[in-house]
This record gives sequence, structure tokens and C-alpha cells, in this order.
Amino acid sequence: MNNPLPFRIRVAVPVPIHEYFDYEVSAQQYADIQAGMRVTVPFGRQTCVAIVIEKVALDVPPSTQFKLKKIIQILDEQPLIDPHILQLLTWSAQYYMYPLGEVIQSALPTRLRQGHHYDCVTTQWQLTPLAHEENTLKQLKRSEKQRLAVEYIQTHPHGVLETELNLHGISTATLKALEKKQLVQQNEVQIDFSRKPVGLAEKQLTANTEQLQALEQIVPTLQNYAGYLLDGITGSGKTEVYLQVMWQVLKQNKQVLVLVPEIGLTPQTIARFRARFDCHIALLHSGLNDTKRLHAWQQAQTGQAGIILGTRSALYTPIPDLGLIILDEEHDLSFKQQEGFRYHARDVALYRGYLAKCPVILGSATPSIDSFALAKQGKLKHIMLNQRAGHARMPKMQILDLKIAPKQHGLSLILIEKIKATLQQGQQVLVFLNRRGYAPVLMCESCAWQANCPRCDAHFTLHTQPYQHLHCHHCGLIQTLPKQCPACQHPTLKPIGLGTVKIEEGLKELFPEHDVLRVDKDSTRHVGSLEKIYAQIHAEKPLILLGTQMLAKGHHFPHVSLVAILDIDAGLLSVDFRAPERTAQLITQVAGRAGRGDYHGEVILQTLRPEHPILHTLLEHGYRTFAEQTLKERETACLPPYRYSILIRSDAKNEQHNLAFLSQNAKLLTDNAQQSVDVWGPIPAPMQRKAGKYHAHMLLLASSRVQLHHYVKHWWQYVRATAPSDIRLSIDVDPQEFG
Repeated sequence: MNNPLPFRIRVAVPVPIHEYFDYEVSAQQYADIQAGMRVTVPFGRQTCVAIVIEKVALDVPPSTQFKLKKIIQILDEQPLIDPHILQLLTWSAQYYMYPLGEVIQSALPTRLRQGHHYDCVTTQWQLTPLAHEENTLKQLKRSEKQRLAVEYIQTHPHGVLETELNLHGISTATLKALEKKQLVQQNEVQIDFSRKPVGLAEKQLTANTEQLQALEQIVPTLQNYAGYLLDGITGSGKTEVYLQVMWQVLKQNKQVLVLVPEIGLTPQTIARFRARFDCHIALLHSGLNDTKRLHAWQQAQTGQAGIILGTRSALYTPIPDLGLIILDEEHDLSFKQQEGFRYHARDVALYRGYLAKCPVILGSATPSIDSFALAKQGKLKHIMLNQRAGHARMPKMQILDLKIAPKQHGLSLILIEKIKATLQQGQQVLVFLNRRGYAPVLMCESCAWQANCPRCDAHFTLHTQPYQHLHCHHCGLIQTLPKQCPACQHPTLKPIGLGTVKIEEGLKELFPEHDVLRVDKDSTRHVGSLEKIYAQIHAEKPLILLGTQMLAKGHHFPHVSLVAILDIDAGLLSVDFRAPERTAQLITQVAGRAGRGDYHGEVILQTLRPEHPILHTLLEHGYRTFAEQTLKERETACLPPYRYSILIRSDAKNEQHNLAFLSQNAKLLTDNAQQSVDVWGPIPAPMQRKAGKYHAHMLLLASSRVQLHHYVKHWWQYVRATAPSDIRLSIDVDPQEFG
């Protein structure tokens, strides 16, 4: 008599293997387990936290002749991942050709992927008896943050959750400082995930004609999937359209997912949401510690949070009553994951909206060329906002030729005079330079030696803060500053070029009576630094705001009337066919920070290439005309979005070995796919040597997405299986960068 088949489950293990694995379970475990639960399983010599994909039907024969291993433990009582999210993750793994186990791991909060219990305990803060004494607030007069924290907690006599305090701008560090003074105490409390009624905290603004037309198109489709491209010039009131559509969704007791490209945009976005809506908001981004991220994830997963605001990784959060997805600044490159699982949040969001049967709004003043193409094909409904909201007008743009303009501290004298006049009128100035540090090159004036990174084909950047050092922005290597030239021994080392720190130094010398606020990766490392800078900007005080592209992403600076763009030329010369698009978007976005309030805006663009056609197209016709022209050029050249692409990246310590391996496999693909797939390369990457390894690229193009994926899928599995141990491979479906 044959033995009955064992009870089995199929799981995805977080390892770089595309296959699923079967494990044996008891009859009781088989009855209890559901897809989407976590289990611990033995895998090789280690124990892994895996996700159950499905129960294996009892009449299905085993997938292996070897004896099945048994699971160790079931970690959850209910599935953490609902069927919609599991379907979304499975589709993403297949489309981007990445192992499902690792895709699922990247979507879970750290504590859950480590196997911690799904507990519902959080920290609550309340005042101590000492805090109720009369002199308490007087003792805190030197600490405004601590005083405001005490005043807020006073309005919650039974305590207030730490996450809510953080959302109101009260940091954990401030609470810890008050705890040391014995003015507050913390308690562990069970989280109540019940949903509270939503309401309006303030009256909605009156929509203008264009906004009403947008609402009339979107609101009737809230019960079904539809994709919208909300293409509104800077300052046209796209956010107000979002808010009014969100209210219609929240009134139906549904949830809204809002994605922003970077953490820097979350403070002002959450402030807008809290001012408008009386509902629970969950915040999900990489700046949260593991515990807070888990609690925000739970608030979304249980349905407590009406609004889920986050960066791209929030896209895979379980949201049971999802009624709307918004991608703000949809053109931004930050929505494309550039390492590991290289998904694009825009495309995944559209598929998630399709699964959830809810609308997806992609908003931008400079939509990506890919989104423009989708709108032309009718896959997105194109809604345009052509007028600035209120009385604001579009800024006037002027190009200055740096070859002939006299300069001081990297600023043309014409620009210096305009900055001076703007400040005298009590208005603010934004100076844009997309290059942090003090100077991009350190050179010897005697022998022309340059400080180059020994691990990359790149110059060291000179930094002077917090101390003088050389820093490679590509591999992260830091070296001390030499006192003399290593080549000729002369003490004639000189910084060449301009970084934000050097421009800051010059602006402070030119305008000593005014504040200069620098916003870049270096100046905003500390928690709360961005919020502090934004508070100064909104104080209606004349000042100079200096920064990198962090300032170009959807910020509303009502008192800025003059924008100066110091150097944009590098983007006009790149070998990447997408570089002109990025450059045009950056110019338009930065220029759009001017004149958003009551002041008329002006933009000064300094360049060594004033005759460049991109600049003249933007100046005379605007971004949409540029986008139309770019689409025609891409079609003529048979480039995306008119063909589909996959980029294979390879790196190794041996340059020739790397290229030879790719060449051999390129021929294999060409032979199999024949004319269906074009293979460009392999060629050395634009930066061939990076972090001590040689990098090479191979671009695969096809007119049919189905055919491209069909041929590449099996070919890629073979390439990965046969790759030597010294070669590191990665695949990038629909690549956005070729560096």
C-alpha cells in the first residue's frame, strides 16, 4: 500500500534564487496556514523567515525526489500580506526578473522580516505631577521645543502616542530631554487600531475653473481603475486637486496612498494634509526607526490610517480599503529603485490601481516622456492645468552668457545686482547649484596634477566641512587633504570649480547682513534640520536660499521672487539619451519656485552654452513643446518609449574577463532571438572603473515587450547560472539611467 502524500506548503525564501520551495507540515498546520503568513524554515545551514505562497494540493506529486524538510514554526495567526499585495509582489518579481523571496522581504518592515512577533504595543507619553506645577513652563523658556511639547501633551491628560507627537514636529530627542527633567514619562500601551470618523479640519478652498474641470473628470471614476496624468505648470494648484479628490475618497471610509519622491517633501506635505483633514495619517519612509515603521505599516494594514504618505517603498504596504493612489512629482528619478530590486514606483502604482480597482493620479509640472507617451496612446487621461492658482504669474526667464559676463564668486555682476535689489525689497532669493561640497576638483597650479579617486574614474570633491578632506561621491572614499602636491611637491594646490559651500562663502561675503540657508545632503543630515530651514523660509524675512536639486521637488516658497540657476551645462553634454529630459525638467522645476506668492517671479540662468536648443525651446515655448519634440526624436531613433529596453550591468576586477563574458552571452541571445531583440554592446560603462571594479553595460531593445521578456527571461537564468564567481551581474528592466 502506498504511503499518503504529506501535507505541504510552498514558500518564498529570501535568497537570490527564483524558485519556490516546498516544505512538509502537519495536518493541523495545513488547516491553519494561509497564503501571506510568515513561517520559519530550515534552508541549508541557516534558518530563514519565509512567506507562504500557497498550500500544495494533496493530489499534486512532490516536486523533488528528496525527503521534504519540515517547517520550524508558524509566526502569524493571520496573513500579513493580503491576496492583492501577494499578487502585486508576484507580478513585480516576474516583470523585473527578481527573486520573489527577496522582493517580499524588501516590502516588509525590518522587524517582521527578522521574525519578530506582530505585537501591537507602542510608546505613550504623559506629564508627570511635577510638570503641572506653576513654574514648569517658566523653567523651559530657553527651550522653545520642550515648552511647546509640554503644552501639547497638557491637552492630552491620558497620554498621547509618540508617533502622533512626531507628526506634530515633536521629536523623540525632545521627549527624552523632558524625561530627564522628570517632566514627562513614557508607558507601553496596547495600540488601538480601530478606525475613527474622518472630517475636514478646515474649509476646502474654492477650486478655479481648470481645477473644477479636473475634478469633474476624476471624481466620477472613483469606484473603478483609471490612470490620470495631471500635467499642471508649477504653482497651478495640483495639490488642491489632490486634496479635494482625497476628501471624496475619505468620505467613503476608504484609504488614500500618496507617494512623494523623497523624505524632504514629507514635512510640508503632511502639514498640508493635517491642516485639511481630521483623520489618522501613517508616515512611511526610510528615516523612521524600525519600531515606528512597523507601527505605521500596521496602521495602514489594519485600515486605521485614512492617509498613507510615503516614499516609493510604501507602495507595497497592505491597504485593505485602498480607494486612490497619488504619485506626486511622478517624473522624479527617485521613484526608480537603482540597486537590487530595480522597480519603478510609477509603473507598479498603475498596476496596483488596476488590481484594487481605484484611480491612480500621476502629477507633475514636467511629466516624464514615458508618461507623455502613455497619455498619447490613451492609456492615461491627460488633464492639463495651464494657469497659476490665485494671482501668481509665471516667472520671466533670462539667459546670461558666462563667457562674456564679468563674475565675482561665480556669480555674474548682473545677477549680484538683481539679488541685492530683491533683498532690498524684502523678498527672498533661491540660488541653485547641483553640486555639493566646496569644489569639484583639487589641482596643482605648478604641474596640473589633479586629486583623483584611486578606485574610480572620477575626481575627488573637496569638502571643507566639518573639516578639510577629499571625498569621492561615487564610492564614498575619504582622504585627508595633502599639504603639497604629491607629484611635484610644490605647495600650489588650488580648488577648481564651484560647490554649494564655496558659493555660500561668497554669498555671505557679498551680503553679510542677510541669512544664507544652504540646503544639500551635507547640511540636512541631522533630524529636524529641514523643518528648521523651512520655518525660516516661511517667516517672510528677506534671505538667500542656496541648494541642490533637493530644492527643485515641489516645494512651495511663497516669498521667493528671484531664482538663479548657476550651472546646468553638464546635463546638456551627457551621453545618456535621457539627460536632455532630466535637464529640462530640472530647469523648469527650479524656475517654478519663483513668483508663487504675491511677487512677480524672475529667473536668471547662467550658462556657457546660451545657444543650446533646449534652453531656447524652454525659454520660448515651455516644457510641453520640448516634450513633444523629444518624443519625435525618440521615435525617429527607435528609442524608449517607442521600444522596450532591458539593461544588463556587469562588474568585475578584470576588465577583459568582464567584457568577454558579456560578449559570449550576447551572441547566445542574438542567435536565439534572431531579429526580435537588438543587442547594443557590451561596452564599458560611462564610468568604467568604480569602487575598484570595472563596469560594463549591454542594452537589449525590442519593439514587443512580450517578445523581449520571453527571450530575456530564460537567457538571464542561464547567464546567472553560468557566471563566474568573480563577476557580479544585475538586470534593470525599463532602465532610467545608464551610468
